[in-house]
Amino acid sequence: MNTSRLILVVAGSAAIVAGCASGPSSAELDAQTTQMMHASFRDQGIAKMSRLDQDTMQKACSSDVAPSAAVEKSIMEQAQASIQWPADGKFFGDWRKGDKLAQSGRGMSWSDKSADPKGNGGSCYNCHQLDKSELSYGTIGPSLLHYGKNRGITDPNAASAQEVVKYTWSRLWNAKATVPCSSMPRFGHDKILDVAQLRDLMSLLLDPQSSVNAQ
Repeated sequence: MNTSRLILVVAGSAAIVAGCASGPSSAELDAQTTQMMHASFRDQGIAKMSRLDQDTMQKACSSDVAPSAAVEKSIMEQAQASIQWPADGKFFGDWRKGDKLAQSGRGMSWSDKSADPKGNGGSCYNCHQLDKSELSYGTIGPSLLHYGKNRGITDPNAASAQEVVKYTWSRLWNAKATVPCSSMPRFGHDKILDVAQLRDLMSLLLDPQSSVNAQ
């Protein structure tokens, strides 16, 4: 390569590097994306623009940089503090209603008349196996088939079962209490489901006679 051509190559490379170096920063790209999102959506029905606003956990877990151990610990501590235990100490309802909730993906749509959780489903089938007869089910989360049976639960009200009971309730209320960047919805924390619905799901998962455990 002659000297003139070498100079041109070096100059071109320098221009490319300079162009890359002068591009928008990660923070600027985030700001542009946020601006674009807010300009592209609007309030409609029960779906409000506030759904675009991220809390501390969502910002940390959607970043291209994994949260540090300290941030993960902070997320879990905040999530644990957010858990509301049943005021009357009752964790269980009707597993049959829980099964319907788990199989329902309805709710939280702009076309819904109300934001009342009673109109929402749990969409559990989207991420978990619940029944041996299911031909298609989500695999984002682990299988829930035999959830209680596999944990040795023969009487969910027994003292020996209480550790599993409280763990399961905490996962349903705010899954980030145990897995900081879990993909599982925060059913209780975000008021997706109410306490009665959570009790029904608890029964589906832990009642030995439920469709999840009796198969």
